[in-house]
Amino acid sequence: MTAVADSVSLALAAILGDSQVVSEPEACAAWAVGGKVPKYCVAPATAECVAAVLKFAADHDLAVIPRGNGTKLAQGSPPRRYDLALSLKALTRVRHYEPSDLTISVEAGMKLGDLQDFLGRQGLWLPLDPRGGASATIGGILAANSAGPLRLRFGSARDMVLGLKVATTEGKLIKSGGRVVKNVAGYDLSKLLVGSCGTLGLIVEASLKLFPRPASLATWVLEPGTLGRARDLRRQILNSPLEPLRMVLLDSGAAGLLRNGTPSGEKQGPELWIEFGGSARILERHARDLAEMGRSVGVPSRRISEESVERRWDQLINFERLLEDSHPEAMVLKATLPIAGSEQFLSMTRQAAEGEEMKVAGFVQSGVGTVHLGLWGEKLQAVAARLVMNARKAAESLGGALVVERYPDGFSGECDVWGAAGDLLQAMRGLKRAWDPRSILSPGRFVGGI
Repeated sequence: MTAVADSVSLALAAILGDSQVVSEPEACAAWAVGGKVPKYCVAPATAECVAAVLKFAADHDLAVIPRGNGTKLAQGSPPRRYDLALSLKALTRVRHYEPSDLTISVEAGMKLGDLQDFLGRQGLWLPLDPRGGASATIGGILAANSAGPLRLRFGSARDMVLGLKVATTEGKLIKSGGRVVKNVAGYDLSKLLVGSCGTLGLIVEASLKLFPRPASLATWVLEPGTLGRARDLRRQILNSPLEPLRMVLLDSGAAGLLRNGTPSGEKQGPELWIEFGGSARILERHARDLAEMGRSVGVPSRRISEESVERRWDQLINFERLLEDSHPEAMVLKATLPIAGSEQFLSMTRQAAEGEEMKVAGFVQSGVGTVHLGLWGEKLQAVAARLVMNARKAAESLGGALVVERYPDGFSGECDVWGAAGDLLQAMRGLKRAWDPRSILSPGRFVGGI
């Protein structure tokens, strides 16, 4: 704490202990969100302490933004206000584990990589590959309902939740759901909190459904030449007996970034990356079937070497790192669409962006309907708002929606991150009032300024 501590620092120290409270401006600057720096930073060691801090914050009208390892903090609107940063990184314990039942209960601060290492000892895993990868915390993943290409086979983070323990602004710890797959009590409450971006309560513990880890993994790449042919391949694969774990379609810009950190030349087309899992015999059969599908449309397939495949998938999942290395000023958009519209949306937005003299890199979670776009160019700040408007119209015309995950550095226009909330906004605001009547949890960061 500071040499002359204020009353808030002293009160927080009384709840948590001196070592868990920081109020030096220089130290708190590292916890900034959306350009705002908190006055206080705390790291409770238990779920009970988290609840006590939230009650204190509500009683003293302190705006709180929770965080795990910070991998999701760039997402969402800038906060209206920000007084207290609440870290859950100290909550890393396994509270319950039943390998035979394929269930586990862990605290929210546990990193996904640490959890996978723990589960791997008995051949299990949590099949999630969110942005942030191994460094993302379970709480952050659930708060954002973050999911990567593995969603194709296993579903989203929300689908793996059996139950939650949540700290509320009333200082209570409430539980929903249970630890076993057949227990559906509190099901709706758990689903409500997952994806609420920390605006209703803070997830401090989660009970999760596990899966046996595949005996082996293998990845193939096909180069269909055009987005239309990529669409045809995607349809063939999804309508076949093949069961890919994940598929990612890269346009020419994304394929160039993946290969050498720069956009590819005009001659290079899109790439379709596909991963399968299973025994050696199953992988051999998948390889034959995939090669036959490729040959039927004149597209060869090649297998990625085991030495580089894990690194490549990490790059695909965390594609924004590829952008940041060479284009730190890039804007990132995310569209959620019907599966059938993914390639069309990518084609529409690429054409519009190129008309504005922008460079584009498109990453599509094929078979899921999620499209990420990176856009950059000398005139980006001037045309960013128009690009967002046109991309949002394109997504809506296909039955989808679009959010801005990152505006370009220095952008001074109106930050329309979420777009229109639609008919659900009134109900969402009612939930916010019920759960967080003083609006201290991540105020202004979610849809409709919630």
